[in-house]
Amino acid sequence: MNLKYLIDENVNPLYPKQIRQREPSIIVKVVGELNIPPKGTLDPEILDWCEENNFVLVTNNRTSMPVHLADHIAKNRHIPGILIINPNLSVGENLEELILLALASEENEYQDRIVYLPLP
Repeated sequence: MNLKYLIDENVNPLYPKQIRQREPSIIVKVVGELNIPPKGTLDPEILDWCEENNFVLVTNNRTSMPVHLADHIAKNRHIPGILIINPNLSVGENLEELILLALASEENEYQDRIVYLPLP
């Protein structure tokens, strides 16, 4: 099973482009695209959309996302997962991690969790 990714609007646009090019089987959507939450959508609403559409959120938001996830779970809601890009890795290294995770992960493996790249 492939993970489906929703890329946060603050993530470098190179990420969705490169994932789509390198591994077309991975479904990648970006905040601001047609039928996706628009740019400027608040993080709690992004988490709601990810839950409703079964997408893992890819973001670089290390500050407020843990709080938003805790609030989401406190409402007895769930999310397929949140992957945080590592600023100390190159774009290529982060992309390799994202592609590997999308192709090799089990369903619900990251449910209600924040995972920081790279995986140990």
